[in-house]
Amino acid sequence: MKRIGVIVGAFALLLLLAFGGWILSRPERGTTGAVSTKFRLLGPNDKIVVDGFDDPKVKGVACHVSRAQTGGIKGGIGIAEDTSDASIACRQVGPISFVGELRDGEQVFDERRSVLFKKLQVVRFFDPERNVLVYVSYSDRVIEGSPKNSISTVPIMPWPQK
Repeated sequence: MKRIGVIVGAFALLLLLAFGGWILSRPERGTTGAVSTKFRLLGPNDKIVVDGFDDPKVKGVACHVSRAQTGGIKGGIGIAEDTSDASIACRQVGPISFVGELRDGEQVFDERRSVLFKKLQVVRFFDPERNVLVYVSYSDRVIEGSPKNSISTVPIMPWPQK
């Protein structure tokens, strides 16, 4: 009987680590929309989901990330591994100001793509020669990441005064 309790406790801890970190580290964002790409008889359809988020250290920049979301039974209960396909677009939406010091390669967005090992990330770089912010989206895994990536640039421009 004790063995079953230990197994259940270990499983609960595994779920907490897998989903608890995902919930706690999830950036503030809003789902803009989704389109169905594949019909699934059981469970939700496969989709492309678009989320919008603001760069936490660069006021006046908004980004949108689109990525594949696996449906079916595994997708419906949250254990499917999503593909590494993702795209990003970032734009200046107001006067740009910086909150704190910017570091090249700093993470501005992340989302789990599988229960344990895969994560979609967006990182920011600054190109001072061109006065441009560069955003790169990619997936990584503990063992092996994916070379699939997407890039978006935001030139820092003066914003018209109203």
